[in-house]
This record gives sequence, C-alpha cells and structure tokens, in this order.
Amino acid sequence: VQLQASGGGLVQAGASLRLSCAASGLTFSTYTVAWFRQVSGKEREFVAVRTLSGGRTFYADSAKGRCTISRDIAKNTMYLQMNSLKPEDTAVYFCAAGRPILSTIRDSSAYSHWGQGTLVTVSS
Repeated sequence: VQLQASGGGLVQAGASLRLSCAASGLTFSTYTVAWFRQVSGKEREFVAVRTLSGGRTFYADSAKGRCTISRDIAKNTMYLQMNSLKPEDTAVYFCAAGRPILSTIRDSSAYSHWGQGTLVTVSS
C-alpha cells in the first residue's frame, strides 16, 4: 500500500493550492480519508475528513470555509483544495486512510495508512 501526496509548494498569503494524494494497493472508496498537517516540533493536527459512511465531510475550525476535501474514485485520488491561505497554514500536509469510528475521525492514531507528506509554505 502506498499513498503519494503532492501539490505542496511556496505561495503567498491569499493564494490557493490543491493537494493530491494518489493511492496504490488501496481503494479510497472503501476507506475514510483525511488530511492532517504537522509543524516541526508539534503534534500532527487534523484538517479535514471524508467519511466512508455517507461521504460526510468534517473540517477543523481553521479549515472551515477555506478548504474542501474530495476524492475521484476513477483516479483513486483524494484532494484538499485550500483557498485564502495564511502563513499559519504552513506545515507538512499528510493524507491518511483508515476505518475509524465516528468519534475518532479527528485522531491521527485512528488511521492505518499514511502518505509521506507534502510541504506547504505560505509567505506573508
């Protein structure tokens, strides 16, 4: 199983980025998929999730209104569209797949498969 994240980069505040996560050896349509981010020295932080059951989406307060999680079943790829980026969004972003229960969808420990991370840097 491999999750390959891409799409990060250096952008100015206010810009948009779309992160992608392509899977091999795993079918996203049978998993809950999520994005987390991590700043060096800090814990991995939940950003967004799309549940397996019902395709419900949930976002961290910092992401609401600015981020959209989605997936393309045909491409077996998930995405995180991020708009109006802020310097505080600077982090390494990780995609994840798992089958957490609803109460744990924001917990990184509930996910069994992880991408390698893609760095997003937002300059002011």
